[in-house]
Amino acid sequence: MSQRQPLTILFADVSGSTKLFETLGDEAARRIVAGVLQALAEITRRHGGRLIKTIGDEVMCTFPGALNGLLAATDMQKRVSSDPAFIRDNLAIRVGLHHGEALIEDSDVYGDAVNTAARMASLAKREQIVTTASTVTGVTNTGPLRTRSLGTARVSGKLQPIEIVDVMWQDDISNVTTVQRVVKLVEAQPRKARLLLRYRGQAIEIDELAPTFSLGREASNNLMVDAEWVSRTHATLEYKRGYWVLGDRSTNGTWVRLGEAEELRLHRDEIQLRSKVGTISLGQETALNPDYVLQFQCVEA
Repeated sequence: MSQRQPLTILFADVSGSTKLFETLGDEAARRIVAGVLQALAEITRRHGGRLIKTIGDEVMCTFPGALNGLLAATDMQKRVSSDPAFIRDNLAIRVGLHHGEALIEDSDVYGDAVNTAARMASLAKREQIVTTASTVTGVTNTGPLRTRSLGTARVSGKLQPIEIVDVMWQDDISNVTTVQRVVKLVEAQPRKARLLLRYRGQAIEIDELAPTFSLGREASNNLMVDAEWVSRTHATLEYKRGYWVLGDRSTNGTWVRLGEAEELRLHRDEIQLRSKVGTISLGQETALNPDYVLQFQCVEA
């Protein structure tokens, strides 16, 4: 039986686990990551929440109200950042959450609120909590919680970008505002940042408000790169926190050259394109892959 009700959806993802698996091996790394996930589950229950499921090195939780989720998120960050074992293994977490109406069905949760929370988690950096402005607006009696504006972000299924904020959980809270007050966000700026791509005679332009741009071998991607060494969904491009970000999701990795710097390999990670020009080569280094190389140019109007 299914039912709809307002819930706060929270995703917390372990950062640093990929390197842990590479250096310690699957069994040892899995035990360490499981320890982080167990700590997150305990904090969830302490704040009246429910662990819905574990997805690899990520947990999905629900809370009855926004305040429960916000307090749980800050406690999660404090717990992981202060544990000597997690510090030793260079582990941290990224947290994203959103409060909205969700569909509960067979002990799982679905709907727009889940999608939005997952998007917040994808925007969060290591040791960061990202949520929607609507989640914190109107919440009272929050004690030490503070937020700051991150501007706007695109969410799949929504026509307009939504306002997002960073929940500050560290002791340094200078230049931020309390969530007891109405959250004042920076007004959406005109579209300025653009990314120009050139690939085998094609010219593609993406602006900063565009949804995530995907590259890969399958035709469903925004740009199809039809080569056997390219994964079906190989990489993504997205404008986040003032920079274009390239994310690799592939088996073989992605080679990136920023300006005149040496080409580097990116694998299951992200990199900010901190150069006005450069190249992107999917699956192989440029020298082995000259006919399939993308050229990029970052433009600020």
